Amino acid sequence: MSTLERTKYRLRAHPMALDAALATGVLVTMMASSFIDPHGDDGATWGAHTPNLLSLTLMVLSAAALVLRRRAPRTILATTGALSALELVASDPRAPVVMSAVVALYTVASATDRPTTWRVGLLTMTVLTACAMLVGPLPWYAQENLAIFAWTGMAAAAGDAVRSRRAFVHAIRERADRAERTREEEARRRVAEERLRIARDLHDVVAHHIALVNVQAGVAAHVMDKRPDQAKEALAHVREASRSALNELRATVGLLRQSGDPEAPTEPAPGLARLDELADTFRNAGLPVEVARADHGTTLPAAVDLAAYRVIQEALTNVQKHAGAEAKAEISVVRVGPNVEVTVLDNGPGQDDGPGQDDGPQEGGPQEGGGHGLLGMRERVTALGGTCTTGPRYGGGFRVHAILPVKNRAAPALGDSA
Repeated sequence: MSTLERTKYRLRAHPMALDAALATGVLVTMMASSFIDPHGDDGATWGAHTPNLLSLTLMVLSAAALVLRRRAPRTILATTGALSALELVASDPRAPVVMSAVVALYTVASATDRPTTWRVGLLTMTVLTACAMLVGPLPWYAQENLAIFAWTGMAAAAGDAVRSRRAFVHAIRERADRAERTREEEARRRVAEERLRIARDLHDVVAHHIALVNVQAGVAAHVMDKRPDQAKEALAHVREASRSALNELRATVGLLRQSGDPEAPTEPAPGLARLDELADTFRNAGLPVEVARADHGTTLPAAVDLAAYRVIQEALTNVQKHAGAEAKAEISVVRVGPNVEVTVLDNGPGQDDGPGQDDGPQEGGPQEGGGHGLLGMRERVTALGGTCTTGPRYGGGFRVHAILPVKNRAAPALGDSA
């Protein structure tokens, strides 16, 4: 920090000291000017005038008043204005006491609004100029009288200009601060959305595959002694489901890598093209699944394709977990106008309260806290501009119905880039 910058900082930290220094400078200037005769034979002549006691007293009082100009600017302006008017009327030769009123008027103009500046400025100019022209010892047209009018007008204009500049700089800084806060809020929002998306994908992957592993492990344990071949087949399905879960987890967690990481996943996100493969995994787990599609030739955006796949995956997982051993599931994917409709039905009587339990604690079972499956479905579909409804079917079973727009209108941040 330079010496000049340190000096400015100290003066700003001690405004009273700055005002005292300004008052001293004004007093010295008024004292020096009171000894000059501007109308001498050879121009301005030093020592031609000698200020009287009244002038000296008025100069000291008006300069001392400037020390408090920041605390009470209008009061100081009225005080210095009255002292200046008294000097203009009573002293001959004059002393430049009006200089203190000029400084006080500048202070008022720089600290208040423009209408107040104009009112106070015009009043000060009028009163001081009228006193000088009409009551003072000099002719009304004297140069000194016109100078009073000019100096007070310039003080008001300069103070208003300084105030406007301060307001402009403050607005720029406030706008920059607001922009910075907006950027930080946007960054936090994007981080929250990304965390929500990754959590949703982890839930879908883990819930689906762990449910299959649980079912197949139960089958293997049940038939291990009597039908070892069937137990071996069930364990093979467990191994396949766990391998798929690990692969999808690796792809999802890979989103957290840096963009330049060469090990970042490159395989495409799952979509309806893998619907038959998804259905087969549940058939292998013992859940009969029927698939009906009437959307052939429809090309879906990646985010919509992923959402449709995840809705079906979550719905089948809930059927496997909650609908009972005798349940079967039906999947339909239909193109209806500008939308694609995905429906998953089951006819199971349900365990406890049915598949909807994944959204809350299970009654009659361990209170492990609420799940997020159905909530995740709705979030995915709503983020893409669609609708998702879930609920029990009349006569038994559960129904999941999602309507997704073929043209994605949602922000890409809610899609899957795994």
